[in-house]
Amino acid sequence: MRFLWPELLWLLLLVPALVAVYLHVLARKKKAAVRYPSLLLVRQAMGPGQKWRRHVPPALFLAAMTIAILAMARPSATVTLPSEYMTLIMAMDVSRSMQATDVAPNRIISAQVAAKSFVSALPSNVRVGIVAFAASASIVQTVTDNQEELVTAIDRFQLQRGTATGSGLILALAQLMPDSGIDLDLTVNANPWSSYYGGASIDRTRKTAKTPQKAFTPVAPGSYTGGGIVLLSDGRRTTGPDPLEAARMAADRGVRVFTVGFGSKNGATTGMPGLSYYTMLDEDTLKGIASLTGGEYFHAGTAEDLKKVYASLSAKFSMEARETEVSALFSIAAALLVIAAAVLSLLWFRQRV
Repeated sequence: MRFLWPELLWLLLLVPALVAVYLHVLARKKKAAVRYPSLLLVRQAMGPGQKWRRHVPPALFLAAMTIAILAMARPSATVTLPSEYMTLIMAMDVSRSMQATDVAPNRIISAQVAAKSFVSALPSNVRVGIVAFAASASIVQTVTDNQEELVTAIDRFQLQRGTATGSGLILALAQLMPDSGIDLDLTVNANPWSSYYGGASIDRTRKTAKTPQKAFTPVAPGSYTGGGIVLLSDGRRTTGPDPLEAARMAADRGVRVFTVGFGSKNGATTGMPGLSYYTMLDEDTLKGIASLTGGEYFHAGTAEDLKKVYASLSAKFSMEARETEVSALFSIAAALLVIAAAVLSLLWFRQRV
């Protein structure tokens, strides 16, 4: 917890001063009771319960004063609340290793089913864009809140050669933050397969990448609250920019990247008639991407695991932790304590009024 106006906390010095005044008044009353024995007899007749009861209302009032001073200093805390309008970019690996059958019926079909379930479960305040990457990357679906369009885009996935994880991450970042000064000409190769998707290729994005960009200043990793990236991959990078360098670009812009390693950790053999090859999950790189950006890494060895991962991610984007001023809560607590002190005084000591 922190305070927006911490200088007002000096007023807390009034609390011990009030305690000292109260104790001084009690001491004077005690002397008066000894001087006039009749008052002492009256107090003894009141019973032992009255000795502590008379201190409760002042104690409540003192607590209310303390909390009111804290409220004046405008406290703020990190609380988990329903997220505001957010944008989520899904970067999906569509390399040919995704046809491996270690996940039934195969990886790509299982990933499509889980991804469609994921976008369908997202709250209405989350918009989604989809990027597919193999030897290069393409925008399969521009950012939208139309779930039907997203499902159709996921069904359009086509497997290709190569795995350019860095390209997929950079294009996802450029789609999430189009004005952040990302030069796709220098970091991503053009995609010759864009016609498979009917979406924007990196070549088209280049036309806007050369337009004047706002001055870029790095921010703290994970500080961007407008959305994030979910990257799913089942293998190692074979081409394109270094994924960890791409992750540093995201970290400098405060964007969290949640990575999902899909498939058996022991790898799998796949291919086509006359040609087979072995694919191995690169968990170290995926964990590094998540760590650099303040995101989180998940492993999904089965289709059911992937559904659970996406369900967990859906909850993360439905609720978010953010710094919120809570002075109103302190003010309410102070008011309730004052009311309690007044009510107890009337109930316990009304005969004396």
